[in-house]
Amino acid sequence: MTIICLEGPSYGGKTTAIGHLRTTPELADSAVFLGCYVRHLRRTHPIPPARTYSASEQFAAFETFMTAEIDRVAQATENPGRLVILDRSVDTLMAHAYAMDQLYGFRVHAQVRRRLEELPHLRPDHTIYLDVSAETLRRRRRTEAGSLAESEYFLHDAAFLAQARAYFLDKPRPPITRQITVLPADAPPGHIAKTVQDLVEAWSR
Repeated sequence: MTIICLEGPSYGGKTTAIGHLRTTPELADSAVFLGCYVRHLRRTHPIPPARTYSASEQFAAFETFMTAEIDRVAQATENPGRLVILDRSVDTLMAHAYAMDQLYGFRVHAQVRRRLEELPHLRPDHTIYLDVSAETLRRRRRTEAGSLAESEYFLHDAAFLAQARAYFLDKPRPPITRQITVLPADAPPGHIAKTVQDLVEAWSR
């Protein structure tokens, strides 16, 4: 089983890229697509807030998201030998914990990482990180969210974006994934989706 994951900031183009992969004939019948944690949790749990205010709250959010990860593990193992494509992986949870440590001194990242070792999770063989500038993210959010884009959106806070990005690109702590490919993604999402398709098809051969 080969596991390929798309990572990157909210509004970074992951949904568009995965939607494109789902319509690709070579992948539609051969791959298992697993959606992001929020989509899984909406059916069973309240969604934890992106902005937490204590280490205990951040750890509780991790535990909630891991209930979705357990479901994703079950779906992947039901289809042994098939390509698995993830919309985010546990590295998303690790990056969030790391960023909150750096911004607010929670010191929860190491605790979360130790806890992860005790829980079922999918470890990507390849991760494509869509690297998008803050300006592009704001523009996309204005386009998609309209007037709602003017409200506070913690996941686009400049300091948070910088620290979450550092987890993946600067590797202050080794990510869970085995390999990261950084894809500059300020181009239109449709163009990025085609580049993602080329990478996925090359890795799945």
